[in-house]
Amino acid sequence: MATLCRPAIAVPEHVITRDETLELARTLHAGHPQLDLALRLIGNTGVQTRHLVQPIEETLKHPGFTARNALYEEEAKARVPEVVRRALANAELDVRDIDMIAYVSCTGFMMPSMTAWLINNMDFRSDTRQLPIAQLGCAAGGAAINRAHDFCIAYPEANVLIVCCEFCSLCYQPTDLAVGTLLSNGLFGDGIAAAVVRGRGGTGVSLECNGSHLVPDTEEWISYGVRDTGFHFLLDKRVPGTMSMLAPAMRDMAAPYDWDVSGLDFYIVHAGGPRILDDLCKILDLEPTMFRYSRATLTERGNIASAVIFDALDRLFEDGGADHDARGIIAGFGPGITAEIALGTWSDRGKEREPSVREAVTMPV
Repeated sequence: MATLCRPAIAVPEHVITRDETLELARTLHAGHPQLDLALRLIGNTGVQTRHLVQPIEETLKHPGFTARNALYEEEAKARVPEVVRRALANAELDVRDIDMIAYVSCTGFMMPSMTAWLINNMDFRSDTRQLPIAQLGCAAGGAAINRAHDFCIAYPEANVLIVCCEFCSLCYQPTDLAVGTLLSNGLFGDGIAAAVVRGRGGTGVSLECNGSHLVPDTEEWISYGVRDTGFHFLLDKRVPGTMSMLAPAMRDMAAPYDWDVSGLDFYIVHAGGPRILDDLCKILDLEPTMFRYSRATLTERGNIASAVIFDALDRLFEDGGADHDARGIIAGFGPGITAEIALGTWSDRGKEREPSVREAVTMPV
């Protein structure tokens, strides 16, 4: 069984607090007709601190898309390798053991992908497969887990390294003044995550099955306007209510395996905002504590896009993990509107493990 091992997380050293964010909004947008609404929305996010790759004074400047993308590349190359090394150590593997690298980012662009740079500069094998994922936004962390799982089903001895590098602050656009944009300016943070999916061995979440769900006719709800000045984040006011459409998809995916999505032992979900977690509690009839790891990520990091679910998963590891064979779900949500969902059981290496649903169906009697 493919196992998602403990992630490694890193956030930049520059910090901005909730109070500083609110004061900046008051100063920069003093004449905005909907300033009070924007301040209330930012205050209700629950975000207390966010980390940025630049001091806020530099973040607020816009030197042009060329300079910003160059900074993205520079910072990624400087910061990602250390996170990769820690993720490999968590999985008890070396660079030469990795068969595929999935590199996830929606906040900068490189071609060749960062995968090529990692292979050349960290001594990965030259036949390592490359899987850049660039256009799934916050859902892409879940997509990377699912594609790694698929790869390990096809190649049971394989190991996949996932890297998420999100510098959301480099998408700040000072001329975008819609309320949704102002909210985003107070919600998103920067972060890097890496994790290994091992085809054999490892301690963590043994991946049982995965699936995707696209909500029809919601393509414009979360999107980028790609312009001369770079990526302009567009957020529709209907987005916070999407759990009414995505929670049933989570339930439908689990049902064929006789899993009750309201009766699992752990939940690692993308915390795009507090309402996502609040609505999941109501729709799935769960106690708020079941989403404590996702909420802690939102509070301490903000929305770090594709890296959120790895940060939340790391908090589960830090808390001692779950009981052996405990059932859980990992779900990322993003543009499309898209959900990437994985079901898994906690596997404590060295303990005998019950066969999964899929294994039980295919095992000889």
